[in-house]
Amino acid sequence: MPVLVLSTSLVPAIVIFFLAEAQQRTRTLVNIAGALAKLALVAVMLDGVALGVAYETRLGLLPGLDLLLRVDALALLFLTLSAFLWLLTTIYAISYLGQGPHLSRFFGFFSLCVAATTGIALSGTLVTFFIFYELLTLSTWPLVVHQGDARSIAAGRRYLAYTLAGSAVLLLGIVWLESRTGPVEFTVRGSLAGVDAPTLQAVFCLLVAGLGVKTALVPLHGWLPAAMVAPAPVSALLHAVAVVKAGAFGIVRIIYDVYGTTLLHELSLGIPLAAVAAFTVIYGSARALQQDDIKRRLAFSTVSQVSYIVLGASLFGPYSTIGGLAHLVHQGLMKITLFFCAGALAERLHVHKVRELDGIGRTMPWTAAAFTVGALGMIGVPPIAGFVSKWYLGLGGVQAGHVWVVLVLAGSSLLNAGYFLPLIYRAWFVPGAMDRAPGRERPFWLIAPAVITALASLGVGALAGLAMSPLGWATLIVERNYTP
Repeated sequence: MPVLVLSTSLVPAIVIFFLAEAQQRTRTLVNIAGALAKLALVAVMLDGVALGVAYETRLGLLPGLDLLLRVDALALLFLTLSAFLWLLTTIYAISYLGQGPHLSRFFGFFSLCVAATTGIALSGTLVTFFIFYELLTLSTWPLVVHQGDARSIAAGRRYLAYTLAGSAVLLLGIVWLESRTGPVEFTVRGSLAGVDAPTLQAVFCLLVAGLGVKTALVPLHGWLPAAMVAPAPVSALLHAVAVVKAGAFGIVRIIYDVYGTTLLHELSLGIPLAAVAAFTVIYGSARALQQDDIKRRLAFSTVSQVSYIVLGASLFGPYSTIGGLAHLVHQGLMKITLFFCAGALAERLHVHKVRELDGIGRTMPWTAAAFTVGALGMIGVPPIAGFVSKWYLGLGGVQAGHVWVVLVLAGSSLLNAGYFLPLIYRAWFVPGAMDRAPGRERPFWLIAPAVITALASLGVGALAGLAMSPLGWATLIVERNYTP
């Protein structure tokens, strides 16, 4: 089953690379078929894992070193988000890019990026994780530089400089650790007995620093705002599905399935990481306030919001972990909604700046409504998904004896309101340019994905009490794996 799920992205990528530019219909069919097949397989595995079924594939790479693909509850949380949003982002990208150039190259790397993300979710060892983590870097760089102009190339160079440096640090940490322990498999509550404390502390710092680049932890975040020169579908993919989520997911794996919270508590490593995450939460929000470009404002918002996941995981409490894991999905739904809307506004009205949003609610009401839902969710307005995440993170902070976490969340929410509410106000309540004619919300599939993800953001918040909601699944993960 793991290999089959991986193939639903990898096979389309290979096929699309060999399609001629004129074969648009075939390219679209292959894209959509792969995405639907992945969703169907994920649905089957969700039911199986909930009932305790184990899915695992082990392939020998070298003597004593395996490529291990394993489906557990945590992997499925990330994989479900990836599969659902891949389908919608593919539909959106087809409409957004239209008849543009180099589309076989674009969608080939697009599918390869999702294959790498799938591999990261399914990885059962550190080495397996690293292989797919590097494939993600190599497959996203062509997407960042897709437009081929000077700004895109410069952003691509910066992206590679950051991510390859981070990968080198991550590899150093893996080699150092496995030189003491042998190959490391992801095991519930970790399994690093017998390694001296100074080595474990140093290796943990290396692993988190390497993963922190893609997570955009301050001061390793500089590549992310620069990458906003990429097309809107790429921005949506980077922020909601693939790169930043891969880094955050990796940190969660290191905390819970390599080290274990008991060992990290003994090594006094949790609070320093929580402090870095908390600083990133506030810093990203403060920088977002200063941005007039809509996509850059959203980029700094991502810097802040993804660190909620790291903050929740580093507090080691059940509620904080549930909140952080749920936010992995919640942030993805809300942020992709915002980027879908930003791309539609740029494509249909040539709106790129905050000051250009005046009156767009009357011209593109569905787009503006979806943007409003995503923005209010980021602020933490109930019953949208962001409120649920922040509530559990706050409870987790109090439960762990760190009341300051509540102050961080409150401060972040105030800053969120400061950089999102003016956008909503301009869209709905400030008169716009007289030459904006209604009827700009077309083609349908350019607008529909944002509406769907906005409704999903509302749904997973309002129905958070259900067992199969992101919050319910995060609770299952914690109860099954991380509760003594």
